[in-house]
Amino acid sequence: VQLVESGGGLVQPGGSLRLSCAASGFAFSMYRMSWHRQAPGKERELVAGISPAGGSTNYADSVKGRFTISRDNAKNMVYLQMNSLNADDTAVYYCYTPHRNFWGQGTQVTVSS
Repeated sequence: VQLVESGGGLVQPGGSLRLSCAASGFAFSMYRMSWHRQAPGKERELVAGISPAGGSTNYADSVKGRFTISRDNAKNMVYLQMNSLNADDTAVYYCYTPHRNFWGQGTQVTVSS
């Protein structure tokens, strides 16, 4: 199993980023996928989740209306479009699959002027 996140970086407040997670080694289209984040000194928290076929999504209250999770089962990819970013969004973002309870290595997102 492998989950490889990309797309993180430094962005100004109000800016946007799109995170990508490339999955391999398991039947991707059969599993719900999710993005989580962990800020310094805080516990890891769920940001967004998406059903296996992509028809159902859920979001943390703090990101509703700003973030959008999506997936492409043909490419074994899951995405997180993040808009209107603010300093509270600064964290390491992780891709997760319940298959073998597997986490990606994370990608850093820093929102700062």
